[in-house]
Amino acid sequence: MRDAEDLVQSALLRAIEKKHMFKEGTNLYSWVSKIMFNMFVSKYRRKVKFESQYDPEPYLEKQSVKAQQDIEMEVQDVEKAMQTLSEDHKDILIMVCVENMQYAEVAEKLNIPVGTVRSRLSRARDSLEQAMTQPKVDAFMTPAPEMAARMAA
Repeated sequence: MRDAEDLVQSALLRAIEKKHMFKEGTNLYSWVSKIMFNMFVSKYRRKVKFESQYDPEPYLEKQSVKAQQDIEMEVQDVEKAMQTLSEDHKDILIMVCVENMQYAEVAEKLNIPVGTVRSRLSRARDSLEQAMTQPKVDAFMTPAPEMAARMAA
């Protein structure tokens, strides 16, 4: 809507500036409409030529954005910590926290009481938190067994 209003205003301004070119006895509406049409076409051509070629926005919108490295590392840490959990705890965490299921739905699906779902979920969260807060052992920082034996001697 704003573009249309701007076009009308620009066309009227141009018509006033070029009023000396208007021929008496001709249709004023047609003359101003032709000015407006020409301005629209010129602007469209300029947009197609320059903005689509050099405007990075369409190109950037098509690009996928990868998660930042620290987020990827956190996801890997969560995956590793999830592997340390029992199957029961993994299932409960995934159903409640990932699939957003209600406790009653989980209880029905696993054929267990709702209280058991709550207690398993609590233990699963505690276990996951404990696995996530344990110091990480870096493979590059851990000496090989033979090196560790030499260092101890």
